[in-house]
Amino acid sequence: MSENKISPFKSFFAGGFGGVCVVFTGHPLDTIKVRLQTMPKPGPGGHPLYTGTFDCAKKTVAKEGFRGLYKGMGAPMTGIAPIFAICFFGFNLGKKLQQKNENDKLNMIQLFQAGMLAGVFTTAIMAPGERIKCLLQIQHGSQKPKYSGPVDVVKQLHKEGGVRNIFKGTAATLLRDVPASGAYFASYEWLQNILTPEGKSRSDLGPLRTLLAGGLAGMANWVVAIAPDTLKSRLQTAPEGTYPNGIRDVFRHMMKTEGPAGLFKGLSPVMLRAFPANAACFLGYELAMKFLNWAAPTW
Repeated sequence: MSENKISPFKSFFAGGFGGVCVVFTGHPLDTIKVRLQTMPKPGPGGHPLYTGTFDCAKKTVAKEGFRGLYKGMGAPMTGIAPIFAICFFGFNLGKKLQQKNENDKLNMIQLFQAGMLAGVFTTAIMAPGERIKCLLQIQHGSQKPKYSGPVDVVKQLHKEGGVRNIFKGTAATLLRDVPASGAYFASYEWLQNILTPEGKSRSDLGPLRTLLAGGLAGMANWVVAIAPDTLKSRLQTAPEGTYPNGIRDVFRHMMKTEGPAGLFKGLSPVMLRAFPANAACFLGYELAMKFLNWAAPTW
């Protein structure tokens, strides 16, 4: 198969495998990120619940064991394979739609646009999964948990506010994922191209170069995503009625109480997680694609 020929359907299955790799690698640091983003502001003379990434990790493990770092993993593990499958499908469909023939190479703007389409595709299932995950992640070991697991979260949210309550934060998720997915895929494609030795094709790249490109692409994604992700986490974990106007109220309140720096809470664990998780994702994706190209070359 030509290197520029695009198969969205193969990308769907390979992306699902890459998504599973992401969860196993990165969930503990995602839990830390959410806890830092949503911890209450200390009162006058008080101390913050966590002083940083490592303090949060240490306190979580001390009170809840290592399993505490994997709280809420059921929701992303259930949804992550289809989410990443749809994400990679959307990206490759976006590429295909911009090609006049199957061997056309796309420029960076076209790759960014294809990546943004991937972000649109995933939001419908990403938003409720993020809501469930965040609500489970902020349950601390010293407190009696409100939710016993992902299914219980869905039941209680539906009882409190119907289906709309489960999908709270959808617009915020869209605001995060559309530009971030554009940066994610465009940077990966660019890095893959510059890491390809002269006279070789991308299919000749070894796993170390793929890991490097995937890890750096993950970091590029979160440079764009961290601020809207913080707003999304605050909105999705706030008690009902706290922010009647949605993400706009979250932003106004944060600017008034914490300033712009508040938007970047959780940046350290995000960046620590972004490299290994997305390196694993793209390596898993590329290996799965090679297998599918071998097993079903005519797809």
